This record gives sequence, C-alpha cells and structure tokens, in this order.
Amino acid sequence: MIDVTLENFETEVIAASMSQPVLVDFWAPWCGPCKVIGPLLEKLEVEYAGRFKLVKIDSDQEQQLAGAFGIRSIPTCILLMNGQPVDGFTGALPEGKLKEFLDKHVPPAQLLQEEALVEDEEPAADADPQGQLERLQHKTATDPADDEARFEYVKALLLAGRIDDAKVAFAPVIGKAAAVRRFDSLQKLMDAMDFADAQPLDKAGEFDARLAASKRDFEARFGKARLLMAQQRWTEAMDELLEILMRDKSWNDDLARKTYIAILDVIEPRKPKVAEGQIPPDDPTVATYRRRLSSVVLS
Repeated sequence: MIDVTLENFETEVIAASMSQPVLVDFWAPWCGPCKVIGPLLEKLEVEYAGRFKLVKIDSDQEQQLAGAFGIRSIPTCILLMNGQPVDGFTGALPEGKLKEFLDKHVPPAQLLQEEALVEDEEPAADADPQGQLERLQHKTATDPADDEARFEYVKALLLAGRIDDAKVAFAPVIGKAAAVRRFDSLQKLMDAMDFADAQPLDKAGEFDARLAASKRDFEARFGKARLLMAQQRWTEAMDELLEILMRDKSWNDDLARKTYIAILDVIEPRKPKVAEGQIPPDDPTVATYRRRLSSVVLS
C-alpha cells in the first residue's frame, strides 16, 4: 500500500496502471467505514500477490485529486488500467464483494505464473535457437510496436543466415533506422551481408594485397571489415575498423566508428536478471572492445 499525493500521483498511479491494475482508495482519518475497508484492501493486495496495486489518497489532504475524480463520499475506490478509470465503488464492501469486484478486472493468478515462467525461460532460449525465433516472431506479431522484440528477432534471423526473412521483418521499422541507433546497426549488418554476397570468392585476398601495399587504403580495409562482419567474425572486423580509426577518426563521415558500434550492438547479449539494486555484468568481449574504441577515439 502506498500513500499518494499530487506530487507522486503521475508515477504511482497513472504510470503504474500501464503495467498492472491500480486500485485507488480515497479515505480520511475521521472516516469510520474507511477504517474497516482499509485493512481488508491491504490484506487482499498481499493475497493477490501483484495482480493489482493498492494506493491510498487522503481526500482531506489531497482535495485537488479528490475533486478530479469527483469524490462525493468516502470510502470510494477507483480502479485504473492503462491510465484510465475503468470501475469503482463507494462504501465499505465485505471481503467477498471486494474479491468479486477485483476478479472482474485483475489477471488470473495462473496467467501471471505462466508469464513468469516464460520470462524465466528466456535467458536460456539461446540453447534452442528455433524456439527463440518462434517466441520473438510471436512477440512482434502480437505487439508490432515492441522495438526491443523486433531488434532481437531481426538480429536472430540475420545470425541464422535467413537474410530475406530478416529484411521482411525489418521492413516495418526501416524508416526508424536513421533515428534509432540499434535499427541502424541492423541495417549496417544487412548491408555488409549484401556486400559480401556480391563479391567474388577471391575478394578477401584482393583486399589483403591492397593493404600490404598501403595500410592507409581505407576502402580496402573497410571492405575487408564488412566481409568479416558477414562471416560473423566480429572481433576481427572490429580490429580492422580500429586500424582505420587510429589513422583517421572521421574517415568517410565517421563510417568506421558507426560500423564498429553497430557490431557492438549486434554482439551484446541481453542482460541477465540480477537482484534488485545490483548491476548486471558486462559481456567481457563487448566491454574490452568498448574500452579500445574509447581509447582510440579520445586519444
């Protein structure tokens, strides 16, 4: 149970209701029925174990909030979902009636348990690439606006070599690539794969010969880096890009640095779950190559 004021109303009620139902109990210290229903609501919040959130508003102290909800008598309870009031009641209802009211709106306990199980399984999904692809495909189909799921889905398709499928999955967000860095990173990986497909088999040898003649042949070095990207030889590709950056940090409108960052975005694994207050560890390869980029760019 949380005491809500005008200052924290937006966070504790409106924002919170986007992810779970929020029951707002308007009460006052002098109100006898409020002292009856208050402990019942607190008991049910514990019993329902996260299926709804209870907040209390002192209608005497927070008259602006009480007025906004049209509160005329107390106790009055208002249920919000997705930022909007959806139902409510007035008076001190018995526990059975309170449960009937809540059960009309809050998710069943079994559904929350199933969602928690799926969430717990996801970090191990890499052991089952096909299952991971199917989960991500389902996420993007059911919520096309979930950019995180779409990034992971397109990335998984690319890493599986399903370039055409990746392009189809990427099409709905291609317009965001210029503004969203991680989508731009996927675009750069797709471009590298297309570039590699268009090259003759001996192209890598040609690039090596050109670099042997001149270490400042940045076009050859960048071409070699793109071939390595397409082969998923990530650290080798970044080493080639660092060679460009050490000699010309802004070459070709900063293309080497942007491509380097694109590789980091692609290879960085999802953060593991940790206890509240702890910071998940960085992937050692990503951390090392971030430091190398910083030392070159800032030198």
